Amino acid sequence: MKLEAGLPIGGVILEGLSIAAGIFLLVGLWTPISGSLMALLGLWTLMTTHPADPWLIILLATIGAALALLGPGAWSVDARLFGWKRIDLGNPRS
Repeated sequence: MKLEAGLPIGGVILEGLSIAAGIFLLVGLWTPISGSLMALLGLWTLMTTHPADPWLIILLATIGAALALLGPGAWSVDARLFGWKRIDLGNPRS
């Protein structure tokens, strides 16, 4: 199915999801979800198309996965809504 301008609708949806995930990562909202989405979209793009520079897509997917694993920063919307998590490993000298 194609739009009036001739663009495939799958590409439009893919680009829209990428833009939405990037905006959510920029403001720090739903960081684990949007980072995972960014990594999945990068892998999907890499598998379905043949980009001119595949290393750029791999880099963006890796950054998305790293942000999903690290979580929100101190000044993000997620930190304001849910609090900043701290892992306490205890006293190492016991």
